[in-house]
Amino acid sequence: VQLQASGGGLVQAGGSLRLSCTASGRTFRYTMGWFRQAPGKEREFVAAIRWSGSALYADSVKGRFTLSRDNAKNTVYLQMNSLKPEDTAVYYCAAGPTSATTTQYDYWGQGTQVTVSS
Repeated sequence: VQLQASGGGLVQAGGSLRLSCTASGRTFRYTMGWFRQAPGKEREFVAAIRWSGSALYADSVKGRFTLSRDNAKNTVYLQMNSLKPEDTAVYYCAAGPTSATTTQYDYWGQGTQVTVSS
């Protein structure tokens, strides 16, 4: 499975960005997740979505971020609204088995930078 993430950039606090992640290869019913890593910090879970469309969010982004997927296109979309400076990080998409939630991801994309200015 190969993952290609895109959509990062620079935005002012309160603004929005949409990240995309397209999977190729053997992608049958994978759970897709997003993680982020800020400078000097450990990588943390952001959100995940199962093949069925059910989604899980970290408390820090709940109500601001929305994760959706288009299974026909093997693509997931992370809509990020009301962005805060603390959302600044490199965002990584990941793919894992149907049982994956905040862990158990086997495949990782290359990361895309999100910078939120105050």
